[in-house]
Amino acid sequence: MKKTSTWLWGIVLIIIGVVLGINALGVAHINIFFPGWWTLFIIVPCFIGLFGNDNDKTGDLIGLCIGAILLMACLGFYSFRIVWQLALPVILVLVGLSMLFKDVLKKQVMKGAEKLSDADEDTHWATFSGQKLDYDGETFEKADLEAVFGGLDCDLRRAKIKDGAMIKASAIFGGVNIKLPDDVKVKVVSTSIFGGVSDKYSDKAVEDAKKTVFVDATCLFGGVEIK
Repeated sequence: MKKTSTWLWGIVLIIIGVVLGINALGVAHINIFFPGWWTLFIIVPCFIGLFGNDNDKTGDLIGLCIGAILLMACLGFYSFRIVWQLALPVILVLVGLSMLFKDVLKKQVMKGAEKLSDADEDTHWATFSGQKLDYDGETFEKADLEAVFGGLDCDLRRAKIKDGAMIKASAIFGGVNIKLPDDVKVKVVSTSIFGGVSDKYSDKAVEDAKKTVFVDATCLFGGVEIK
């Protein structure tokens, strides 16, 4: 998926370069500043984001819908008054659908984590502050990481991770960074509203890893990064 998004960005840049070159040479005049051209700064990144590594696409879907609605309003299909009236209902419907499908996905992804349901859970908060956690040489089973208007950095690279370990990460106007060793697999399920999960770990993980780490992420105007 990451390769697909890279290809799409490459195609977009090539198209822009060709259009600018044609205009510069006087071969033709292609007006790129059509009514509502600025909405492409919303539409294009959100569309390409659908092909990225993030498991939750709610933010991209919402952005794509908002960009498309604004573009059609600029082109005169309807007035901006209707746009403002429909904006909140559309966002609520998309978020609601995401939450429904997320519950189904979560049941499938989190099956392997049931074995540690009785394990003690470490809870850590970072509220209007920053916190760094280092599980160097410690046994890791479960943790609840909460970042609210702050940042939380959890380093598990030298931890003794048990198979099926669970991490619940919530980023509300903040960020949670999770660092994992190379010998585990990671499975992510997330609910994101104007935020998201960045999974940079899966590309470098060992394919035949015997241990799995489950991440249940919630992002509200914040982000969870796994690397």
